[in-house]
Amino acid sequence: MKSLASLSLWRIIILILPLVSLGQTFEYGWPDNYDKPPQCVDIPVDLRLCQGVGYHQMLLPNLLEHESMAEVKQQAGSWVPLLHKNCDPGTQLLLCSLFAPVCMERPIYPCRRLCENVRDGCSPIMAAFGFPWPHILTCDKFPQDDMCINTPNDTSTSEPNGHPPVCPPCDNEMKMDVILDHMCASEFAIKTKIQEVKRENMDRKVTLQKKKRTIKMGTLKKKDLKKLTLYLKNGADCPCTQLDNTRNTYLIMGRKVDKQYLLTGIHKWDKSNREFKKTMKKLKSHKCPAYENVFK
Repeated sequence: MKSLASLSLWRIIILILPLVSLGQTFEYGWPDNYDKPPQCVDIPVDLRLCQGVGYHQMLLPNLLEHESMAEVKQQAGSWVPLLHKNCDPGTQLLLCSLFAPVCMERPIYPCRRLCENVRDGCSPIMAAFGFPWPHILTCDKFPQDDMCINTPNDTSTSEPNGHPPVCPPCDNEMKMDVILDHMCASEFAIKTKIQEVKRENMDRKVTLQKKKRTIKMGTLKKKDLKKLTLYLKNGADCPCTQLDNTRNTYLIMGRKVDKQYLLTGIHKWDKSNREFKKTMKKLKSHKCPAYENVFK
């Protein structure tokens, strides 16, 4: 089977036609500051964000002006946790169209509609972790009528089920990847119990017991640890079963945003669970992506 790089522009358009909107003009070229035209390279197996995206080669530099594969991996790694949240069926398509654009004679940007759909579905989840929708994904800068990558037809993951979604930090899957994602999105992590939970406007205020064991200190100071109070952002009405049971001991994660400490993850402390034990061991060697370099 021929690679995408060896196919003509027209034949590639036919291959991805269900995702492409064809218009009258094409104004989106390569960024002016590229020293040389992008080259077609294989998508590496450790570029987790774009595994299974539907093609096997990408252009480098990409449409976000990342000039080396190391930079692509470092920046793209910050977005992998969002895929796990299944906030919109087009999330991977949007991100990979920019991080790992398909090999074509001209760049094809995501359609504005695709960006808006992903933004509307995923930005509330990002906000729950204290991350704003980043400037690199400002939807207004993407085309509406030009040739662009459109929304996927499959909307099965977004069908309403009549129940409010689980609060993002409370999904509580006992899977190593999920717990590590929450850990990496957090500045600190502690082992403790919950003393009290109260509704405060659209948030939930979580007061912790005095006895705490630090797992990851980050920027948290000892004086702040003693009186630490966390907020589940926009979590007044979404389910969080952990906050309903104050008898259990939890691995609680958080980060400071403005003047508040946000709850970014809460998992039952269960050393009898094999996946939990594996995660706690993995923490010692696990390297997190640099979120602050991306979400700003």
